[in-house]
Order: sequence, then C-alpha cells, then structure tokens
Amino acid sequence: MRRCLAWCLLLFGLSMAGASAGQSSESGGGRWFSVEAINSGLGEPPEEVRRQTPRGALRSFFTLTGEENYSAAAHLLNLADLPATEQAARGSELARQLASVLRRGDWLQPSDLSSRRDAMVEDMSGQHPRTGQTRRNLLLSSLEAEGESHAIRIARYRAGEREPVWLITPDTLAFIPVLYETYGSSWIERHIPERFQRSLGMLRLWEWLAIPVFLGVIGLLGWAVYRLTEALARRLPAGTAKRFVHRIPAPLTFIAMSLMAQVLLDGVVSFSGVATAGLRILLIVIMAWGMGLAALRLVDTFLHRMTRRLVGEIDDTRHRDERKLLTSLYALRRGIILVTVVAVALYILAEIDLFGTLGLSLLASASVLTVLVGIAGQAVLGNILSSFQVSLAKPIRMGDLVVFEGQWCYVEGIFYTFIRLRSWDGRRLIVPVKHFVSQPFQNLSAKDARLYGQVVLTLHVSADIECLRQRFIELAEQEPDVVEPDKLCCYATAQREATIEVRCYLMTREPVGGWVAENNLREKLLAFIRDEHPEWWPREVVAIGRHDVALAEGAAANSGRPGQP
Repeated sequence: MRRCLAWCLLLFGLSMAGASAGQSSESGGGRWFSVEAINSGLGEPPEEVRRQTPRGALRSFFTLTGEENYSAAAHLLNLADLPATEQAARGSELARQLASVLRRGDWLQPSDLSSRRDAMVEDMSGQHPRTGQTRRNLLLSSLEAEGESHAIRIARYRAGEREPVWLITPDTLAFIPVLYETYGSSWIERHIPERFQRSLGMLRLWEWLAIPVFLGVIGLLGWAVYRLTEALARRLPAGTAKRFVHRIPAPLTFIAMSLMAQVLLDGVVSFSGVATAGLRILLIVIMAWGMGLAALRLVDTFLHRMTRRLVGEIDDTRHRDERKLLTSLYALRRGIILVTVVAVALYILAEIDLFGTLGLSLLASASVLTVLVGIAGQAVLGNILSSFQVSLAKPIRMGDLVVFEGQWCYVEGIFYTFIRLRSWDGRRLIVPVKHFVSQPFQNLSAKDARLYGQVVLTLHVSADIECLRQRFIELAEQEPDVVEPDKLCCYATAQREATIEVRCYLMTREPVGGWVAENNLREKLLAFIRDEHPEWWPREVVAIGRHDVALAEGAAANSGRPGQP
C-alpha cells in the first residue's frame, strides 16, 4: 500500500514538472510566444517588412499602408485565427482597415515604442516599476466602439527556431471590422478626388483645406448661439432667470460648439489621427470648461438671490448673524469652485486617457513637479490657504467695517486670492488675502458696531466748562445715532498758555452714523459759542493797560496798588 502511494506521488511530481517545462518552452521563458507557424498562407515576407522590434514593426506598417501596399503590410499581422487559404485576401483587407483606424482613432508614434528586440524597459532614473524587465506584449492604443473599449496590441512570436518577430495580435484583429465602422472613412472622404488624398506633412492635402472650414462652421454656430442667448436675456423679465441667462452666453456657446463638432466628427467627416486626437482633446476641454462655468454661474445666481433676500446691502448695520451667513455663503462658493475645477480636471484626464498612458511618467516626475509648483505657485497657494483661513476663523465677515492702512472700508468680497474692500467714498480696494491677514487692521464690527466718538474743541481759558457740558448733553440727546445717554461726558483734557482743550464723548450706534453725529454736534457747539459766548474763542492777548480782562474785578482793583508795575 505504501509502495503504491509512493509511485502515485512520483508520477504526479513528474507530470507537474513536465507541464511546467512544456509551459516554459511555449512561452520562451517569458520573452516570446511560441507558435507552430506564422502566416503560412502568405509565404515569405518581402524585404521591406521589418518585424524585429516593436518600433520597427509599427513604422514598417505605417510605411507600407501609406504606399497602399496592403499585401506586404499583412505580414505584420498574426493571422493565426484565419484559414491559410483566406490569409492573403483577408490579411490585405484587415491591414487596410487597421491602417484607417489607427490614422483616425488615435495618434500613434512609432518612436514611443521600444527599439529593442526584447522591448526591455529602460529607465536611467530607475523609477519605472518594470525597469530591466523584458516584455512580449505591448498595448498600442485603446479605442471605444459600440460602447465597449477595445485594446490594440502587438506581441512577439517565434515559430520553431526562426527569429522572433513582432505582430499585431489575433485578438486585436477580431474586432477590427467593428472599429472600422466607427473610425473608418467617412462619406465625404470617399468622394474626395485622389489628387487631394496625398499626404502633406502629418496630414493629407484635403485635411489642410477641410480643417479651417470645419473650425469656421463651429465658430459660426458658436456666434449664433451667443447672440440668441443674449437676445433671450434681454426679453426675459427682471429676476433670477434673467440674471442667470444673462451670465451664461459664453458657457452655453462652449457647450454648443463642442457638441456640434462631436456630431460632425462622428457622422460627417473624419480626419487623421493627429488632427482627430488634437480636436477631441480640445473638444473635451471646451465641453468640461463650459459645463463647469455654467454650473458656477448657476451657483453665483443662487447665492446672489440668497444674499439679497437674507442680507440685503452689504454693510455693518446688518445683524451679526446675517453677515456671518453671507461670509459662509462666499466660503461655500469657493468650495464649489474648487470641487468644480478638480472634477473638470479629472474628467479631462480620464477622457484623454492620461492616467493609462502617462501615469507612470507622472509618478516618476512627481518630485520635480512638486518643486516647480511650490516655487512658481507659492504666492497663489499662499493666498488660497489664507482665504480658507479667513473663512474658517472669520476675523472679518462680509459687511464688516475695517480700518486697513488708515482707510475706512467695508468688506465687500472674500475670494480665493484677494479681498475686495469698499472705501467710504465708493472706491474698491483689492488686497491680496495673504497681505491682508499679515497686516494689523481694526475691525470696527468685530463684536458690536457701537463705537465711542468724540468732539474736540480748543477754547480760551476763560470758557465755562460746566455751561458747555450741559449744552453738549442737551444737543447729544437729540441725535438719533447717539445711544446710552448716561455715557455722555465732557472734560477739559489739556491746558496751554491761553487755551484749554475740551473733549466731549458720546456712544454711537454704528461707526458711520457716529461720524455724522460727531460732525453735527461739533457744528452745533460752535454755533452755540459763536452766538452766546464769543469770548470763549482762542485769541492772542496784548496788554495795553493795567486792567486784565481775564481777572475778576477785585483782582483787577488790587492790581492798581501803588508800587505795582
């Protein structure tokens, strides 16, 4: 029994070793795919066919198909799934269709592929995760057709002891007819004369003529949409809808132009891969930008309506909670802008497949980009971070009255990189956020808009302070912006040779109204002194006799004693 079990284990181990050895032989040690024969129905390939490296194979395919030598280009396809009797005819047709797909569906450059026979990954920096590894299957492109993604690949094959060659894989050839229906020649191209089909640089001659016409038609459509939107905005009654439509002609124009261009590219005209790739990327950017801008305009309109309904005019006379709400709304707007920009950027990167084709390169250069962004965008990033700091800590709110660099200003807007201040005379002061938060400023509305005011008068030393105090209190109680009458006071705060300084203090409801109240009281006190006590005016005294008007009568009499000068 034990001997039988030992023989079974030995046979099982030998079978597994044989299978492993067979698999290794079939795969060429991971360097190629071993096959019995390569395109037996085509015969020997012509001398102009180069299949030793991925770059040489793709360049040879483009050269042969550009010369319309499709029978030779068929040697660059792996036709293993076709019967030998059909490989010649079907191979030429598949080569023609694949060439058309590659010219229009994607812009492939042979120089992007490896020039090594084993396609080893070469990276001097050593940051590529597969540096030093050989490859036998490479992705050339990935195209969408009928709602599915199809990969176009090139692989390395070896038949017997012959040299390995690089060929388009059979899996790719299986869906070439489907891709050709999507990316093949358009109706217009099939009716273009042969003399305009010649290549001229990266494009063909007819494409150099058709692209300006194509862009002109798209531009004309955009102009018409812009004008129609403006006309609609003028006809709408005043309100939220009118304000929104008035602000979306530009984004709506971008969206319409992108959609129209996409329709023309899909169903009317198709260009070479270099032009198609550039146009599609441009259309994706325009579409994403237009949609993001329209969404931002909608948010701005909504915030404007809420501002007018809940807060009204921006000043510090509004309740503190209302101004705090408005500040939070502006912070929400900045958050929406940030989310929109990130979403649009991710959408663009996903649509142009940068994650798949450039992901490794981006990771390899991440440190360099970090340094460059840190240096070039230091000021912008600093302002953005300071803007969020202001939104969270709220040292200022929308409508606060601040004294910044000696100017009285209302906070009218807090944006990503700057703060907009409205001065008392209606001028707008634009201050970078980072500069604003790094400088000391007075917030006259930080906790309460009430503010102490003062009226300063310079009078003669003979002025009656008590009389002036009573008159000041009477006048101040009549001012609507003066609050807390119990805090009204008047004192002589300084004295010089012939004058005294009198300060009258008052509590005002808010700074601007307090400034007006101070001016009114100053004018009324000056009128009171002018009409009833003109002798209180400051003046220079010249002695022309022994009598001093500044002295009482008894003192004046004593001044006339003999012996007195």
